[in-house]
Amino acid sequence: MDLRFTPAQQAFREEVGGWLAANIPAEPLPSMDTPEGFERHREWERVLHDARWSVVAWPEAYGGRGVGLVEWLIFEEEYYLSGAPGRVSTNGISLLGPTLFAYGTEAQKDRFLPRMASGEELWSQGWSEPNAGSDLASITTRGTRDGEWFVLDGQKTWCTRGAWADWLFCIVRTDPTSQRHSGLSYLLVPADADGLERRPVGRLDGEPAFAELFFDGCRVHESNLLGAEGQGWNVAMATTSSERGLNLRAPGRFLAAADSLAGLYRELADDGAADRSLLDEVVRAWTGAQAYRWQTYGTAARLMAGGELGSASSMMKVFWSELDVELHATALRLLGDRGELVAAAPDAVDGGSWMAGYLFALSGPIYAGTNEIQRNIIAERVLGLPRK
Repeated sequence: MDLRFTPAQQAFREEVGGWLAANIPAEPLPSMDTPEGFERHREWERVLHDARWSVVAWPEAYGGRGVGLVEWLIFEEEYYLSGAPGRVSTNGISLLGPTLFAYGTEAQKDRFLPRMASGEELWSQGWSEPNAGSDLASITTRGTRDGEWFVLDGQKTWCTRGAWADWLFCIVRTDPTSQRHSGLSYLLVPADADGLERRPVGRLDGEPAFAELFFDGCRVHESNLLGAEGQGWNVAMATTSSERGLNLRAPGRFLAAADSLAGLYRELADDGAADRSLLDEVVRAWTGAQAYRWQTYGTAARLMAGGELGSASSMMKVFWSELDVELHATALRLLGDRGELVAAAPDAVDGGSWMAGYLFALSGPIYAGTNEIQRNIIAERVLGLPRK
């Protein structure tokens, strides 16, 4: 693998950085997990889309620039390093979008992808249920055939962006006699459909980042079936591969956080307030972010050569989720008591972002499939170890 970027890729990086420097909002946007913040972030998605930066790796026909994986990774690096707003469209463009490209009909691609890219329609993921989280094959929400319609009954929970999203993608059991991975179907459901009730769920910080969804005779037309009826598990696995691997957590996020951590250490050291015994932890976090970066570029090179991501996505997910926790924990250890201050406190460092980031990072080993499950996948499918 040639680790050098081409002149064209370097020029692309400069173009990205220049546009972001000139266009990112002067003040931070409100949290996207609030009604106002959700809409403000939607407006930012429109700005990105109008300049064709929202989905750079997608074909131009769907609002992208048609660039390759390497350019997309470069964009992600520059985006996070610039401090640009978080992407409220992530569930759509990073998870459902690649699945639509793989399994969607031409009519479905034309209907959903352009609106997804522009932020006109934002998406939530409706997979987990009260008794089916990491064991997704245990879902019980039903989709009963009624001519051209599926009638949905059941409940989903922990639906990210579910309180205000316009659409959701979900998995339901359309064969009542089936068990486990068989008899599931993947449906695209309008959030304002009759028979669908949304109830916001507050986090520890009080913001309604999630929602419970209740289906009571909710009718969804068969044109919103993604992939074949009864083959939803295969379609869902394409989405989980995106969620655990390249698409959801590109290295740019962690490179920016690691650079901020190193900067925090230098600042505290200059003031004589740094615990120098933590220097090794800072270096390990920065090195880990770099290792993940180059491992991801290697994966991208393999995919561009015709390879598949496969179970490598599980290794990537375990690595980035645990790196994120340790990186933020190191920052809090450096800050001591000041790390616990809320954003409005006079002595808060970086607007209290390190504690907020740490609390969010704690969810990383859980969402996208718990790391315990991912380690089982790695053991069985990568290392070839037997089941217990």
